[in-house]
Parts: sequence; C-alpha cells; structure tokens
Amino acid sequence: MCFVTKAVHFELVSDLTTQTFIASLKRFIARRGRPSLIFSDNGKTFIGANAELKRLYKLVINPDPELAGFLVDENINWKFLPPRAPNFGGLWEAGVKSFKFHFKREAGNSRFTYEEFLTIMTQIEGILNSRPLTPLSTDIDDLSVLTPEHFLIGRPITFISEPNIIHIETNRLNIYQRLTKIVQSIWKRWSNNYLSNLQQRSKWKFEKDNATVGDLVLIKEDNLAVNKWLMGRLIDVFPGKDNRIRVVTIKTQHGVVKRPISKICILPMRE
Repeated sequence: MCFVTKAVHFELVSDLTTQTFIASLKRFIARRGRPSLIFSDNGKTFIGANAELKRLYKLVINPDPELAGFLVDENINWKFLPPRAPNFGGLWEAGVKSFKFHFKREAGNSRFTYEEFLTIMTQIEGILNSRPLTPLSTDIDDLSVLTPEHFLIGRPITFISEPNIIHIETNRLNIYQRLTKIVQSIWKRWSNNYLSNLQQRSKWKFEKDNATVGDLVLIKEDNLAVNKWLMGRLIDVFPGKDNRIRVVTIKTQHGVVKRPISKICILPMRE
C-alpha cells in the first residue's frame, strides 16, 4: 500500500524464495514504478505466523547477497514499521488486512488454480483502489471524487456490470460464476465493514465539527453492485435540541433524499 496515494497492489507468488521475491518486485516496478522506500510490518507481527511468513521475514531482515544486491542496485531502502504506529496500521487495516479477512471467510477451504486466484485478487485490488478519498471540487452539483485509481491510471476504473448471484447455490454455477460470487460476497462484507469504520470517524467529526451544506458524503445503502458507491451533497441539515445534526437532506445523482446521520459517512480525507 502506498502511504501517499493510498493505492494497493497485490502480487501472487508460488513460493517465497529469493528469486521469486525479486521477480515479484520486478513486476511491481514494471507496472507501478520504482519505490524509493518500502515498509514492512515489524518483526513482532510475524510471531505466531505460519512458516511461509516467517521465512519471508527472515528473507527481508537478513537478505542474502542476491536480494541485497538487487535493492542496492535499484536504490531501494527497506524499513520496518514502528511498533504501535496507528497511522500506519490504520491504512493497512482499511485495505489489505480487511480484504484478507473477508477472503478467508468467503473462500474457506476452496482450492483455486493460479488463474482463478489471480482473477479474484486483481478484482479486489481494483475495488480497493476505487474507494472514494476526497471530493474533486466544491461544486454542489459535482459528485466526482478522487480515488487511488486516479494516481495509477488517471481516471476512475470501470467494472464489468454483472447480475447479483450471491444468493444462488454454488453447485448451480460454473467456474467463472463461482469466482464472481466470491468477489460479490467479499465486496458486500468489505464495503459494509469499511463504511461502518468511516461512520465511527464521522460520528466523532459531526460531534466536533458538525456537517455543513455542500459537504460530499457517502450514503450507506444495502445491496449496491460491486464497486458502486452512493454519494451525494448535503443541501440541508436538521439539528436536534442539543444543536447536533440528526437528519440531513442529500442531493444524489438520482434525486433528493433525506437520511439520518447514522446512514452517512464523511469521506476519509475530507479534512
């Protein structure tokens, strides 16, 4: 994950040997550019981890001459995250860690070919890189937002529109549909979790700052298609007796709606 643009990048590897690790780093550099600094979790994170993760930790903390030489030649510095660093951990939690958690819940003990796993992983990468960060303008009629994808390809990403098949029994689906169902299920769980986390931040923000007319907000809505975010501009606010906002009127691309503040979220980088 890029700590500046909040973009994420996933690489699928067959093992954690030095050669495979360098190859994955070369693929990353070819597609995203050469990083000058790479952060990893601190060593304590690997306590209790499986053998593969422990081997990766040893590879990075004590690189063999081949890996060390590659990093020096490419002028890449490698550092470990400081323990108990909430600003770093929050970024990880919002992206990679939450995806892994929901993927394990949905995929269970399923076995995938390389291509199948890569298909799921790449779509999830696209979803994470399309999450709204901050408005692109203050125009009340403009609902466009800046996303990590803007920094990668210069525009929002467009997903293939597919029917919702979450509730169809897996044994009635072909291989492609099974992968689609997993992605849709992960999207539903992850987006709900992501919005719930933003709501906690929004609640604190509303209590401290209150919302203002013209703010661009995310609206929590059930059963949205993969990578679809419902957004709108606040056009009216209704404070309670304690002068705290309880209900808001929002202008969306589909019309005007009224929602309690418990159903809206401030964009994560609005401030």
